[in-house]
Amino acid sequence: MSEPQRARRRLQRSLSPVWIVPIVALLIGAWMIYDNLSRLGPSITLIMDNAEGIEAGKTLIKTRNVEMGKVEKVSLSDDLSHAEIVARMSPQATKMLNQETQFWVVKPRIGREGVSGLGTVLSGAFIQLLPGNSEVEIDTFQVLDQPPVAPPDAPGLRINLTSQIGNSVSTGDPVSYQGFTVGRVESSYFDPVTREMSHRLYIQSPYEGLVTSNSRFWTASGLDIRLDSQGFKVNVGSLETLVGGGITFGVPSNMTRGRQTKEDASFVLFNDEDSAKEGHYSDYLEYVLLVDDTVRGLSDNAPVEYRGVRIGTVVSVPWNFSAPQPDSLSRFAIPILIRIEPQRFDDSDTELDMADWKKRLEGMFGHGLRASLKAGNLLTGALFVDLNFYKDAPPFQHMTFVEKPVFPTTSGGFAQIEQKVSNLLDKLNNLEIEPILSTLNTTLASTEQTMRKVNDIAASVDKLLTDPATSQLPANVNTTMRQLRDTLQGFAPDSQGYNELTQTLSRLEKLMRDIQPVVRTLSDQPNALIFKKKLSQDPQPRAKQ
Repeated sequence: MSEPQRARRRLQRSLSPVWIVPIVALLIGAWMIYDNLSRLGPSITLIMDNAEGIEAGKTLIKTRNVEMGKVEKVSLSDDLSHAEIVARMSPQATKMLNQETQFWVVKPRIGREGVSGLGTVLSGAFIQLLPGNSEVEIDTFQVLDQPPVAPPDAPGLRINLTSQIGNSVSTGDPVSYQGFTVGRVESSYFDPVTREMSHRLYIQSPYEGLVTSNSRFWTASGLDIRLDSQGFKVNVGSLETLVGGGITFGVPSNMTRGRQTKEDASFVLFNDEDSAKEGHYSDYLEYVLLVDDTVRGLSDNAPVEYRGVRIGTVVSVPWNFSAPQPDSLSRFAIPILIRIEPQRFDDSDTELDMADWKKRLEGMFGHGLRASLKAGNLLTGALFVDLNFYKDAPPFQHMTFVEKPVFPTTSGGFAQIEQKVSNLLDKLNNLEIEPILSTLNTTLASTEQTMRKVNDIAASVDKLLTDPATSQLPANVNTTMRQLRDTLQGFAPDSQGYNELTQTLSRLEKLMRDIQPVVRTLSDQPNALIFKKKLSQDPQPRAKQ
């Protein structure tokens, strides 16, 4: 009997084909997970004050109308002060997310430039992404309330302005040059420490060359109506500045254009154009006027003129009113601080020698240069300081008031009129009134007698006019005129009287011709009617001797 055979076990080292399907499925799932993860971009957080119109899973994030991400979650912050939005971006947007990247919500808006975002009425609001160029990457961004004026890398010029409180300038306001819009206000911020407004301006290309080192910026109110000592002025800006205001700039007419300014340059924003023009007069001489007349109508920034040409500005009215005056025992004048600004009539770029100007003015004081207050506008009563030469001006002694030199003054126009009226009243008081009144009484009595005679004559004339015979005179005159007309009609060329008169004149003419020989004979021989006419002998010629 043979031995039974036993089976031999072998170790199978190769993978069973049964596991091929699960392994392949695992690999495919891993590849799908990797592919899905590789397609996902970074997750960012957007901070907004109000999440109006933003919906999770629906609101898109776009750049140039191309989808760059989608909002995944909308929630409130832990302190409930703002809304936090978590959005998933596409991988393509990774290089766009940096410190300069800006986000804002696109929705229907009505602004100075018209209506925008009407396409979101049906599709819903979306978040606009503006890529930045910074190398610092961040994942939390503050969403802007308004769309930015221009991208950070937009060609042009960005400058800074500082101004005092009260300038109504906000983000998006236009920046104009000679009425043409060349830029916008990018941002406005009030610093409570310095109490100044800071504005960031963007001047678009190719207008950045208009901003130079001598440019002056001022607030454009749109409509400026002014009635002062220099007259009535009305300045009307563009419709946009008329509605919302803005900023305008330029170079003063008496200054050179200057060199082109650089990026991030700083300027001062003035309240109006006149303030901007006055702001560049850095070289000036300060004087004090001690005025005895009233200063009612004189205000700060009033002009100081010399024969109609402005050469300075009134700084303060009054100035240090309670300070002791050099001659306070004899008078108590009102001090006024003024500035003489030689740059107004010297437009050269060279530095002015103020010591020479001061010496020149002091020399003019000795020749009668005086200051006085005159009316610049009779309607408002506004005054200005007028400088002129007065030959009869008393000598002036140089003096100071609160360490400021005193400018000699004289009485103004109203004061001179008042003085003349006072002198006239004094002369009237010195007149001898009683003799004048006596003579006047006599004259009045004589005038009264004359008036009585005139009244008597007027009564006589009135009686003559009311007499019935006088009223019949026109009828008598008419009768006489008719008779004269009838008489003249009898001597018409075709009347019998005219023919008889013509025949009589013809006979008279013939008679005159016939009587002429008789008259000539009587002229030669008066006794010819009695004696015969003497015959004259024939003349005999003389014989030749």
